[in-house]
Amino acid sequence: MKFGTTLIALLALCHPSNAQNYWQQAVDYKMEVNMDVNTFKYTGKQELLYTNNSPDSIKKVFYHLYFNAFQPGSEMAVRIKTGKDINTRFDIDFDSIKPSEIGYLRVFNLKQEGYPLNQEVSGTILEVELKQTLNPSSSTLLTLDFEGQLPKLIRRAGRISSEGVALSVAQWYPKIVEYDYEGWNAEPYLGREFHGVWGNFDVALILDKRYTVAASGYLQNPDEVGHGYSEKKGKAKNGKLKWHFVAPKVHDFTWSADPEYIHDIHTGPNDVSLHFFYKDNPKYNDNWKNLQSKTAELMRFYNQTIGEYPYQQYTVAQAGDGGMEYAMLTFITGHRSFESLVGVTAHELAHSWFQHALATNEMKYEWMDEGFTTYISTLAEDKILNQKSFFPLESSYGNYLHLARSGKEQPQQTNANRYNYNLAYELSAYSKGAVFLSQLGYIIGENKLAETLKEYYRIHQFQHPVPNDFRRIAERISGIQLKWYMTEWTQTTNTIDYSIESVEGDATITTVKLKRIGLIPMPLEILVNYKDGVSEIHYIPIPLMRGEKENPYPMNWIIQKDWPWAYPEYELILNRPKREVENIFVDPTYYMADIDRENNTFFNKP
Repeated sequence: MKFGTTLIALLALCHPSNAQNYWQQAVDYKMEVNMDVNTFKYTGKQELLYTNNSPDSIKKVFYHLYFNAFQPGSEMAVRIKTGKDINTRFDIDFDSIKPSEIGYLRVFNLKQEGYPLNQEVSGTILEVELKQTLNPSSSTLLTLDFEGQLPKLIRRAGRISSEGVALSVAQWYPKIVEYDYEGWNAEPYLGREFHGVWGNFDVALILDKRYTVAASGYLQNPDEVGHGYSEKKGKAKNGKLKWHFVAPKVHDFTWSADPEYIHDIHTGPNDVSLHFFYKDNPKYNDNWKNLQSKTAELMRFYNQTIGEYPYQQYTVAQAGDGGMEYAMLTFITGHRSFESLVGVTAHELAHSWFQHALATNEMKYEWMDEGFTTYISTLAEDKILNQKSFFPLESSYGNYLHLARSGKEQPQQTNANRYNYNLAYELSAYSKGAVFLSQLGYIIGENKLAETLKEYYRIHQFQHPVPNDFRRIAERISGIQLKWYMTEWTQTTNTIDYSIESVEGDATITTVKLKRIGLIPMPLEILVNYKDGVSEIHYIPIPLMRGEKENPYPMNWIIQKDWPWAYPEYELILNRPKREVENIFVDPTYYMADIDRENNTFFNKP
């Protein structure tokens, strides 16, 4: 199957915010793979049409060989042992892995346009000198043979999961490294995050006829394989079936397989075909059946709050460990309560927008991927499960505050591999990332945040957006400058801490003395309740915003003079005597992540 030039043109489109400079590479993969389900070894051939949309001449390329991490002595194995805290995602002693259980990926016969190439392997990275320089606006065909071994299930991928799924095959093929405006992103794989090149995948998987396959992309030969894709039994050759998938406009390809998979298909919004693959287990089958309509509801929620799901198929497969998002497909463990099953599906499905349509570089901006996903999936789960939480993001705020007080925090812009503490990475990426969005809604208004998310998706889908792309959209929509917020929240470990120092008054006015203790400046919303039942919000902007939020409350909104950052103290004047004040609250919504809320309230004692 030949892919046209339409996609390449699409992928070379410019960011509206940086139209003169933005570009991205494009790839067309064609692979045929033969999997031995008894030895868990596989062999394959790969053709890669690589298109250079950059302004640079390329003389060498790099490939990821992720499975080389799954063996004793690998950089990932050493990092797991030497980390300052336990990485709970790895429940294995790497030194105990047998040679027949390790993972590996080896490349042979690597050629460019038929000419042999020299290659050098360094752990999980393959470095290749090109025979012919790849000039701007040109393409080259790279071909290779490869063999690999599916490891004992260690992280995301492997054989025989804890729930008995035979094959969880992720990060399994020689994958070209992303080349962007910063150059090659040839980071070693330490079990963390990914960054890939947009393109098209044409993949043929050959394996035992008893196995049912779940995969990224659209199955091209349902009548030949059967297995729930078609009423026909399938056409086996030498005891094997060939499964042919095509996945357009993705930056990865993943699959799983098991001889006992149940395969259900449910129609989702916009006639998207929702596929579910799970092991036959009477204890959990009903959960998987009930999950199907909930997944459709979740997709509808994301379509409405972010934008339309861009493909015509989505697959949920019981495989791997925990939950992990892939292109058009997610792996989740299935031995869960129904609420947990919906919760993990809500999170992984949301990644279809925040990573598989908006593909930020997770090594640098993991908080834009995991944090944005946590934010929107938390709201989705609350709605779809009818939880009606008073404060759905309470857990994210609590986790962030724990991190901020722990002394272990590093800036969010830290490379995902460079966190001293695994806990700091987890809470920074997921919880602090979610609080970034929620708190942005506090700064610019919930309605402006909702509009920002939709516009961000509309403009930057199928691109690799960076933080400033999101910031500029939020600024344009809200009319508020946000560079200060982006800098403080993502590039420092500064915190927010405001206090009510004193409340004094006379017969006509009340003076509320406020203090900024933390280094991060924030606009303040101060609720004042009076004893006669009147309530009002006093809004104190900061000059860095160069704008003001609209009143979100059904009560009097009084805009006060700005509070510049250099001034640690501020006097708020209330035009009523102190004896009439019932109480005062700094940030009554709790959306501002103040690390010490004990000093945010005042109660007027009789």
